[in-house]
Amino acid sequence: MSSSTLVKAPVVAAVAAVPVERWKVARFFGNAVTRSVAIIALALIWEIFPRLGLVDATFLPPLSEVLVAWWDLVKSGELWEHTRASLTRSLVGFGLAIVVSIPLGLLIGWYKPVANLLTPLLEVFRNTAALAILPVFVLILGLGETSKIAIIVYACAWPILLNTVSGVRTVDPLLIKSARSLGLGPVSLFQKVVLPAAVPTIFTGIRLAGAYSILILIAAEMVGAKAGLGYLINYAQYNFAVPDMYAGIITISGIGLIVNQLLILTERRFSTWRTS
Repeated sequence: MSSSTLVKAPVVAAVAAVPVERWKVARFFGNAVTRSVAIIALALIWEIFPRLGLVDATFLPPLSEVLVAWWDLVKSGELWEHTRASLTRSLVGFGLAIVVSIPLGLLIGWYKPVANLLTPLLEVFRNTAALAILPVFVLILGLGETSKIAIIVYACAWPILLNTVSGVRTVDPLLIKSARSLGLGPVSLFQKVVLPAAVPTIFTGIRLAGAYSILILIAAEMVGAKAGLGYLINYAQYNFAVPDMYAGIITISGIGLIVNQLLILTERRFSTWRTS
């Protein structure tokens, strides 16, 4: 092979790589635009309809006014104080639900005697909505932080628990039989086969619980709270500060999106063994 051929080969490869990189960039921006169309359309409708009188601007002010109110709350520090209070309650309750529900779900899914013992009790409580028993938590635990965190733990525990049980019970029986035929004991089988196979289903429950931790908290903060996004929304409604109310709602939506994306990234981190 001549020296000129050796020189041309890297050049040809580099030139061929340029269209591929451009295609990847174009695809990325194309996907971003496609995913943003609905949000942009909603923002335009929210801005235009109140100004044209198609909806009452008293109850649905233009988006620009809501964003101005949101920025005023940010500058005053009020929004941060309410957000910090809500996130603290939500994260503590969410974390406690994970710590309690995943080990319990693994036990119920893997050991049949434990399932036979606890399943009837779980069936009674799983069909009881968290908000329906909020007054019970308030009566027993008071109006303080304990009742709010407890109701979040209760609401978040069920999707995590049920998905963990389902993940363990739906592991492919052929995988289990193959692992046993290779001589894996019960502990090794559970650690190396059952638990990794159940991770995607467990994270589905965790993502659902992440959404519940925000939604249930907002309702709980509307009862006897002195800080939090739920309190902000409720207070703004009673004082007819409608832009502030929508600013709180937008903040909750943004937090929900961020939490969901963080959980998706965490799931990918723990599921690197899976093929795409």
